[in-house]
Amino acid sequence: MPDFIWALLVALVISFIVTPFVIIFADKTGALDAPDARKVHQKPIPRIGGIGIYIAFVAGVMATLDFGALPEDIRMDVWGLLAGGTFIVLLGIIDDYKNLPAKVKLLGQIVAACILVAFGAQIDFIADPFGDYFYLEYFAVPATIFWIVGLTNTVNLIDGLDGLAAGVSTIASLTILLVALQNDFALVTLLTAALAGAAIGFLRYNFNPARIFMGDTGSMFLGFMLAGISVIGAVKSAATIALIVPILALGVPIMDTSFAIIRRYRGGVPIFKPDKGHLHHRLLDLGFNQRQAVLLMYIISALLGLSAVLLNEVSGGVAIAIVVCVILAVFLGAKKLGILRMKNP
Repeated sequence: MPDFIWALLVALVISFIVTPFVIIFADKTGALDAPDARKVHQKPIPRIGGIGIYIAFVAGVMATLDFGALPEDIRMDVWGLLAGGTFIVLLGIIDDYKNLPAKVKLLGQIVAACILVAFGAQIDFIADPFGDYFYLEYFAVPATIFWIVGLTNTVNLIDGLDGLAAGVSTIASLTILLVALQNDFALVTLLTAALAGAAIGFLRYNFNPARIFMGDTGSMFLGFMLAGISVIGAVKSAATIALIVPILALGVPIMDTSFAIIRRYRGGVPIFKPDKGHLHHRLLDLGFNQRQAVLLMYIISALLGLSAVLLNEVSGGVAIAIVVCVILAVFLGAKKLGILRMKNP
């Protein structure tokens, strides 16, 4: 059996076993998410489920990855990913207990990104659909930090319904895994398989009605890992537009975050101020229940993921056409749902 399958299974089983203990620990230590006007749950729910995801991911990687067989630079990249991921989990735990200010969380995310970069991982170039490369040179480090912090926040902000962030992250992980398999990038397949397994095991307790939320501990960790894996892995050197695969794979949270920024800017409110204009809020307003809204967003994520896989198999011109069609569909859908308009809290 391939190592990446073992990584997925180990992470899934560990996540499935550990999460109930995290529920007990969260309940006893007061790590509870209380309901309010913005949230859809009606009673306090434990919210440090990301601890279980983190433990399962690390276990899956450690149990199946042969560090000794990796080249020195790649081995350092993986250690950087684990170190940065550990820092982001610690930041998330503090936030889930203390509700850190947005600026403090942002600073912590930048530090986590800098940890990964300090180990040598960075985006050195961007490829166009025709196989040509644009080297970032002095912009490599800031571009890498921006990429990691951006994706970390996109997953963090979409975590608004039971099972939503975990499911979308699973689909994104499997999408990147498939593209890595197409290009024979063994390290990326193993890392994304472990991440998918950890999220799937957690979903058993997080899908509606949720017994535990992943909290910022989990949502920031998943976003950081997806961003970091795409940086250290050779997926970014595929002949398609560089980094388009993870962008499409995480199309739902990226779209939701981008529209939230536009919406709040147009409405004259702070960008970091929460509102009820996210995609999942609009779907609930249309009469969908939580499960229906989440499943619909799973389907959208899967379609975007399929588009990402197709990009790796087609010519440059066709790839551009696919991306343009996806962008048009997204904006038309957003306009139809009114996501670009501010909604009263």
